[in-house]
Amino acid sequence: MSTSSSTATSPLQQKENVNKGFTKPHKLGLKHPRKLRKSRKILQNWQLYIFVLPAFLYFLIFHYIPMYGVQIAFKNFIPTLGIWGSEWVGFEHFTRFFESYYFWDLIKNTLGISVYELIVGFPLPIILALALNEVKDSFFKRTVQTVTYAPHFISVVVMSGMIIAFLSPATGIINHGIQFLGFEPIAFLSDPAWFKTVYVLSGVWQSTGWGTIIYLAALAGVDPQHHEAAIVDGATRFQRIWHINIPAIVPTMIILLIMNVGSIMALGFEKILLLQNPLNLESSNVIATFVYQAGLLDAQYSFASAVGLFNAVINAILLITVNKIAKKTSETSLW
Repeated sequence: MSTSSSTATSPLQQKENVNKGFTKPHKLGLKHPRKLRKSRKILQNWQLYIFVLPAFLYFLIFHYIPMYGVQIAFKNFIPTLGIWGSEWVGFEHFTRFFESYYFWDLIKNTLGISVYELIVGFPLPIILALALNEVKDSFFKRTVQTVTYAPHFISVVVMSGMIIAFLSPATGIINHGIQFLGFEPIAFLSDPAWFKTVYVLSGVWQSTGWGTIIYLAALAGVDPQHHEAAIVDGATRFQRIWHINIPAIVPTMIILLIMNVGSIMALGFEKILLLQNPLNLESSNVIATFVYQAGLLDAQYSFASAVGLFNAVINAILLITVNKIAKKTSETSLW
């Protein structure tokens, strides 16, 4: 009588074969050890996942699910027909925008304000943080911090009202000062040449103090022994700032620079819209305000969605490109 050459293996032998890699776990109906470890880790740290759940749901509900409506950029959207019932038109709205007479004006204004703001606004929090870090008088340091942080908590509407009041040619305190010095008053918000400067400098005033918090936190991690050793070697204060403090905040600078460049086309329209008037429209009309005008006021939903999608794609390309460059040139990147 012949016997079968293959015999059934015991569960213990099966587990040993899986551990040694002789048998794939899924062939025996078992979970992979890595998946088991991951599941156990999730169960062990379930409190952390509950803690992050509200943020996850926020982004899912308000940022990812609405992306379903992006398809109206490729349709001739009619509200009564709905998104699925509207006719597909492909890239017609994009072509219309690219071939419009105002396309390059919008690009020029958006990039002009954003790059101006990046050049002026990015270095100032770094300089202020380095200066405050060297201040030894705690009362003076806290006073400066309070004064510079305070504008951040002023709402955009109130800030815009203050700017309009301060820069008024007739009653503004700025023009009173200019007249006191013997010069003619300047219509800052009526002259297109002044709009970008007014927008950028008011933004710098409002955000510089708040931006120093991140850099001060990075500077707090610098080992004091490095400065003590540098002082013993005869290094001046400027040399210690240049060779110890600045290298310590370079990774933070790179991350913030990547994020700023990645949102260079995503210029907020609230303050621009509040400061905008027919006289400065030549310099103040940007993509964000154009989308607001076309989408909400003129009810061109598909066209406005196409312009907004174009803007978002450009931002994504810039973010990925700058992050890749930063990763190649340094060890710091977003991913």
